[in-house]
This record gives sequence, structure tokens and C-alpha cells, in this order.
Amino acid sequence: MNRFGYLVPEFPGQTHAFFWRELKALTELGHQPEPVSTRHPGQSGPIPTWAHGRIPEIHYLVPPDALQIAGTALTALSGLRHLDELRAASGLKGSPLPPRKLIQDLPRKAALFLAGAALARHARTRGWTHIHVHSCADAAQVALFAHILSGIPYSLTLHGPLSDYGPNQSEKWRNAEFAIVITEQLLAEAQEHLNGSLPTTVKVAPMGVELSAFTRLTPYKPWTQGTQAQIFSCGRLNPSKGHMDLLRALRRVVDSGVDAALTIAGEDEHGGRGYRTVLQQAITDLGLTRRVTLLGAIPEDRVRVELERTHLFALASLQEPLGVAIMEAMAMGVPVVATAAGGVPQLVTEGHSGLLVEPRQPAKLATAMVDILRNPAQAAEMGAHGRIRLESTFDVRQSASALSELMSCPN
Repeated sequence: MNRFGYLVPEFPGQTHAFFWRELKALTELGHQPEPVSTRHPGQSGPIPTWAHGRIPEIHYLVPPDALQIAGTALTALSGLRHLDELRAASGLKGSPLPPRKLIQDLPRKAALFLAGAALARHARTRGWTHIHVHSCADAAQVALFAHILSGIPYSLTLHGPLSDYGPNQSEKWRNAEFAIVITEQLLAEAQEHLNGSLPTTVKVAPMGVELSAFTRLTPYKPWTQGTQAQIFSCGRLNPSKGHMDLLRALRRVVDSGVDAALTIAGEDEHGGRGYRTVLQQAITDLGLTRRVTLLGAIPEDRVRVELERTHLFALASLQEPLGVAIMEAMAMGVPVVATAAGGVPQLVTEGHSGLLVEPRQPAKLATAMVDILRNPAQAAEMGAHGRIRLESTFDVRQSASALSELMSCPN
């Protein structure tokens, strides 16, 4: 049985339900994963329902409590004997940045180093054999520092384009024991940009859903003329999720003669005081006030309720590494219309489990939505195929099994 650290930055956030599911699956496989995070979530809004009562299980590196400060300081001081390694790992050695930029970045690098010392100390205290990091940004840098200070091995999961995760990727990956990427597309990108810096083992293991938690209570019923078509979307309120395009598509759907309503689950990063206000104004301007409902952040069981009653799931993301919200809809046997952004085509088979359109094309999005709504037999068939697709490839137990196997067979 492996006792290891499971590092997720600013955990738990509204989009982090997958990590709880994977932690549960890893425990069922006989491991002892212990969640650790850089700090408490920075975004406003309530703690996700699935995390209620679980916060005490998470160890936060920042800010340290009084009992941790001395041990962290001693661990940091001991690292001075690894000065050259630390300079290389921090990206300072041989950096192309001008001296002024390097000096400006020193306080941030020092903070990450101290967090790494805190992680090394906690890993030693808990008897961890490994640290798995679900990020390639600052959390990976923290794990790299902890590795240099204590020798504890770490691994990475890449969830999106490398450009999203900041500098110093070569050092983070070169020192990792192994890595997981969630799509073949991301693997190709990593191989192109990190040639010579990849660990020996890099495996593709998609994220997944807990299928037992996303199973219909009643059979799916397609939309019928004379009733209101229910469309559901789920994703944080951020321009990258394409909600504006979805609203414009809905306007076209209604203008085509389909009586449709859209419900969107998710909140912005400012507890409803940010991008939500932009969307609310657009809803008014498009004359959709009575047709669009913004639910805000909702618990998993409410997501299931919405998917149980909807006729169609739609997501218009400009970039989507894979799409757990799409997975949840497919698991519930709901036909999907989505943008062919990022890794979505790996998930949704065009014309089989849903329809795909290019991002930023609200007219084509509307056409695809109307096509599914007006063809009930096609809608039901796509929903059934989606469930089968999830069962075969995107069960959360598969990603947990991949991580379990890699930790059990170190390089």
C-alpha cells in the first residue's frame, strides 16, 4: 500500500470534482493518497458541496502554522548544500532574461522554494513514498524544489496546453519520475516542445467520471414539438467557455421556430461579480431574459437533476483540453453539441455520440442544436452511444489505475 501526496493547487475549487473521484478510486485500489494543496482556493464563492466535511483532510502549504515554520526553515537551510541544483531547477541558471527581470522574479521564486521546503518537510513527516502533482504550473515547481531538498520522487499530470502553465517546463519535466497527459494531442505537444526533457515514461490517461454516480433514473426522452426544448450547459463563467456564442446560438434556435430554454451551471472567478454581469447584459440585449437561467455553482447532485431533465447538452468552449462536463452529459445518455476544441474530438465522435462544430461559430452551433432537437430518434441514439463511449474509455477508475500502475513500477 502506497502512502503518497496528491498535490492540487488551490484545492478544492468548483471544477475539482474529478480529483475527489480519483482519490476515492485510488483508495479503492489499496493506496493511501493524502491530498495536499498550495493554499486555500483564491476565488470567491462557496466551497463545493462535495468537499463539505473533507477540508480537514487537506494539508495546506501556505500559510504555514506556527508549528510548521521551524521545521520548514530548517529544511530550507539544509538545501543550501544543493545550491547549484536549486539554481538550475529554478530556471535562474543560464536564464535568457535580463538581470532586472531576474531580480524582480526573485521574491516569487523564494516563495515557491519555501513552499517546496514545507512540502518536503510534510512528506517526510507523513512517510510519503511519492508526490503526484495535478498541475504543471507553480505546484510542479514546488514539487521540484521538494524533490531536490529531500529526494522524494514526483510525477505530473498535464491537463492542458503547456503554454497555460508558465515557464521552466523543461526542468519540471526532466526531474519528474513519470508523467501523465490526458489526450494524445497534448502528448504530441509535449513531445514537440520538451524533446530531450521528458521523463522515460509518459502515458496517456484521460480524465473520467464516476459512472455509478451519473446513471439515469428514468429513460432519456427526446424533445417533441409543442413542448419547450430544454438545453443544459455546464462550465465556469469565463470567456474561454464560449457562453456568449452559446447565447447567440440560442437566439438563432428560437428564431428558427424551436421553443427553447437554456440553463447554464457555473460561476465566474469573482463570485458572480465578474463575467456573469457581462453575460446577464447579453441575455437582456438578445431578448432571452425569459429563456436563460444562470444557476451559479451547483453541487454534483443538482447537475445530475439538470441532465436528467434536459433534451440536449451544449458547450461552446474556445479551448477545452477534454471536458468533464461533456463526459457527465454523455454518461447520462444526453446527446451533445460541442465545439471541436482541444481534445473534445477524442471524447465526442462526430455524428455518433454528438455533433461538433468549430469554435466561434454560433450559426453552425445553432444548426447542430436544431438538427438534434428535430430528430428524436437520432437524439436518443447519440445519447445511448455516448454512455457506451464513457463506459469503455472514460471511467475515472481507468485514470486511477494508470497512476497506480506507474507508481508501482518506478523507472
